[in-house]
Parts: sequence; structure tokens; C-alpha cells
Amino acid sequence: MTTIHRTATEADEPALRALWAEVFGPAPVAALWALGEERHARTLVTTEDGRLVAALHYQPRPVRTAPGGAPARVACLGGVATLPQARGKGHVRRMLDLAVARMTEDDCAWSLLFTGTPRVYEGAGWTTYEAPAWEGPLTAPPRAPGGVRAATAADLPDLARLRTAYDTARPLTTVRTPADWHHRVPAWYPEATTTTLLTTDATGYLTFRAHTTPGTATVEELALADPADTPTLTRLLTAAAHEARLTGHHHARTHLPTTLTPSLPALLTTPHPAPRHTGMTRPLTATPAEIAATVGARGAAHWYGDSF
Repeated sequence: MTTIHRTATEADEPALRALWAEVFGPAPVAALWALGEERHARTLVTTEDGRLVAALHYQPRPVRTAPGGAPARVACLGGVATLPQARGKGHVRRMLDLAVARMTEDDCAWSLLFTGTPRVYEGAGWTTYEAPAWEGPLTAPPRAPGGVRAATAADLPDLARLRTAYDTARPLTTVRTPADWHHRVPAWYPEATTTTLLTTDATGYLTFRAHTTPGTATVEELALADPADTPTLTRLLTAAAHEARLTGHHHARTHLPTTLTPSLPALLTTPHPAPRHTGMTRPLTATPAEIAATVGARGAAHWYGDSF
């Protein structure tokens, strides 16, 4: 058998789409990949006797760092997939080694990925970091709080304004572009499974995904015009609990910064810590200490809508 690890070409696109559809199902991996700049040059594939059996890609994105929120050029690695019959042969490890060289040449400071199988990446230099999460039974507000409604497409300017203001100095957040708002965010937050609640005075919003597991809603994003506006935060969390209850949920998770933890009783009756260990980073030109300062900063957050 002849095995080749190489850069993708336009001719590989049908096989790439088929691979990602088989491995990731309905996730919008291929659709978002198609929007990436220099997507072929930033995609690596493995072929066995001419058949594409594995792939990965990266896209440089501006991610805010600590301290202060200055953006770094970060290689966001995704689409890592291998056909079942080609697994266990070291294909991903070889492509990761090639990707490290490519990302470094591309002037990326470090690499970021999210995975449920961290051991695959540890041998190639990626390190897991801990991200805060809380879960518990939903509160049962007797009525919806006033001054909160479901956001619509017409609210996009307010959502973008709030997101930018809330994240200006927030480590690990991505600098969202208009293209992200029009393509990436809707891809990860489809209307059928996502609710975004906006205060009527446009001072804050919250996004949760429905039934991420049966009966469980997951709060993925929150933004406030004033980070110290606890009444608006409480109103949004209460509204989320009420709306989630109406749609058949009894339990919730939150992927929110630790700075918001004191307000969680508005959403969860008994919040329990459930930290995540799915994020991984790898130094390229940045130092491990610089990366650790960013991912471990108080208030750091990577929003699900910025996934890749």
C-alpha cells in the first residue's frame, strides 16, 4: 500500500466533504471550511493507494490574549478525521507534525483545538487546559421576567455591539467579523435548536442550545453592555430558566466565565462545578507561559459560536 501525506488540492473537495460527513454527521465542518482563506494550502490529507482516508485543517484567527486583550494570530485546528478502516496507523500524528511546521511558517503564535480525545494530540505537543462549566437543576420561575424577548435577525447589530464591548479585553475570545456573524455563528446556533434572549433595552443577551443531552439546555454565550450590571445578568438567567422549562428542559449547563458564578442561582437551583478539559493549546512562536496566562485568566472564555 502506498501512503502519502500531503497538502489538499481542489480535486480533493468531494472526498473531503464525504469524509467529514461520515465522521462528523450534520456538524457544519465542510460548510465553514469552504469559507476559509487559502483553505487548500491550510488543509492536510492522507491517501492510501490514492484514496483520501484522513484530513485536518487550520485557519488563523484573531484570539484575544492576557493581559489586556491584544489579539494574537492563533492557528485554530479542526476537521481532524480518519475513516474507520484507516485508524490506528499514525496518520493524524504525521499530519499534525506537518501542520505544526505549516502553522509556524504562517506566522501563528500558537494553536488551539477542541477534542474529546486529547491523547491523540498530546504526543504532538498539545496540552489540555481546564475551562469552567457549571450544571444543575433549572430553577422554576413562576413567570418570565419583564424586559426580555427572543432576538431576531434584525437584532444582529445590537448583538454584535454587545459581543464586541463585552469581549474587548476578555482573554481567549475570538474577534468576530461581520462574516462570522453571517456565516459561522448561524452555523453553530441554528434557529431550530438555539434560543437567543435579548433585553428590550439592548443591554445584554444570552444564548442557549436546546437538549444538548435529553432534558438539558446549555448556556453558551452571554454579553452585557456593562459587565457589572448584575440586575440585567440576573434577568437574563431567569428568563433562560423560564424559557428552557417551557421547552421541556429540567437541567442546564453553563459555559460562562467564572466571574459570573455568583449569579448562577438565578438559573440553577444547586450549581455544581463540571469543568471541561476539551480545549488544547500548543506553542508555536509564543511561550507556554504566555498561553497559560491567556487560557487561565479570570474571565477567559471561548464561545461555542466561534467554533471551527
